[in-house]
Amino acid sequence: MKPRHGHISENCRPISEILSLIGDKWTSLIIERLNEEPLRFNELKRRVNGISQKVLTSSLRALERDGFLERIEHPTVPPSVEYRLTAFGHELAEPLSKLKQFALKNANRMEAARAAYDARSGAGESGSRQPQPIQPATMV
Repeated sequence: MKPRHGHISENCRPISEILSLIGDKWTSLIIERLNEEPLRFNELKRRVNGISQKVLTSSLRALERDGFLERIEHPTVPPSVEYRLTAFGHELAEPLSKLKQFALKNANRMEAARAAYDARSGAGESGSRQPQPIQPATMV
């Protein structure tokens, strides 16, 4: 069977897919918010500051397709929809939380390492790529 992702082996594909999913800043913020409690669309949009309606809709569909969340339709007038993590989604939220804690704890160390590297390598000269400083996503 030919790998779907070019050079990625069949054993690495699941890892690559998960890293791609959680590497998207919106997806990880959505999972974090829904790990706290089930939320309706507009409340989730308010709590994930800066996300557009289109991106939120697309992200929710992708997470639902992958089995990380479920969309619950309530038979009310007007109809209401709630999103909540599945057991699979809560399982993913655990390592995401640890990764977030690691990032927050070590952001200064990484910035210092970058500064030391740049000083040694002469980064900052024309033509060299400057890494962006670490800025935590804004959450309400």
